Amino acid sequence: MNGTAENPAELVAWYAEAGVTEALDETPHDRFAEAQAAPARAAADAAASATRQMPARDRAPPGQDGRRGEDARPLAAKPPAARVLAAEAATPEAAALGAKALAQQANTLAELADALGRFQGCALKATAKSLVFADGNPAGRVMLVGEAPGADEDRLGVPFVGRSGQLLDRMLAAIGLNRREHVYIANLLPWRPPGNRTPTPQEVAVCLPFIQRQIALADPDVLVCVGAPSALALLGMTGILASRGKWVEYDTGARRIRALATLHPAYLLRQPLQKRLAWRDMRAIKAALDETS
Repeated sequence: MNGTAENPAELVAWYAEAGVTEALDETPHDRFAEAQAAPARAAADAAASATRQMPARDRAPPGQDGRRGEDARPLAAKPPAARVLAAEAATPEAAALGAKALAQQANTLAELADALGRFQGCALKATAKSLVFADGNPAGRVMLVGEAPGADEDRLGVPFVGRSGQLLDRMLAAIGLNRREHVYIANLLPWRPPGNRTPTPQEVAVCLPFIQRQIALADPDVLVCVGAPSALALLGMTGILASRGKWVEYDTGARRIRALATLHPAYLLRQPLQKRLAWRDMRAIKAALDETS
């Protein structure tokens, strides 16, 4: 780029594509202290949100004992949903249990998206711009699950819309599929990790119940795990180059469906010679659909 930016929007987009997500100022910040404080802030926000949702008659006025004057009576117990929200961010284990409880309460994909919007147990939510839930046709026979949103996905709130997504669309088109009619697309994590870093095992564990419920509600005929993190979390596969293209069964809770892992388009952009392996996987998906049509 030259020394002058004729279009500021293009400059910002260029920074975002390069992974620059934070603006610096002259005041030093203790980033480690901020990261440690994030779970406590999330827990406080969740508790406050749960209190606001309670009927006014059940809220206790300020005081040490939380009772109402001389005719004080025991406070009404918090509803189950409020208890879940208040416990979400306490510890990683509690967050995972809260996620599982919220996910299981969702009976539709819309309810699941709403539950994710209310969930406070994952610190990634505080740094992401958007909840990236899904794209495509929920009734499609194929469901693809990637790793996590990138900069473009975070900005637009839609999975696989950057360079990787454009390549994925071309790969699907090569076997006669498109995301508007035949494919439903989601990610292991619905929030972007800062700087596109690899998600931590704790972040994956917290978000896993939501994607598992999403798969169960979509109920595809074929599940495709795009990339190593998705293949490991959902299929238990390690070593993506060795495990890709191998059919296994995935239990949705209602039935067992065919599943395989394939290489992530971002990897293929860096290693174009490996597209031959991805093409084999695409052909295997096409054959599986033809067998059951």
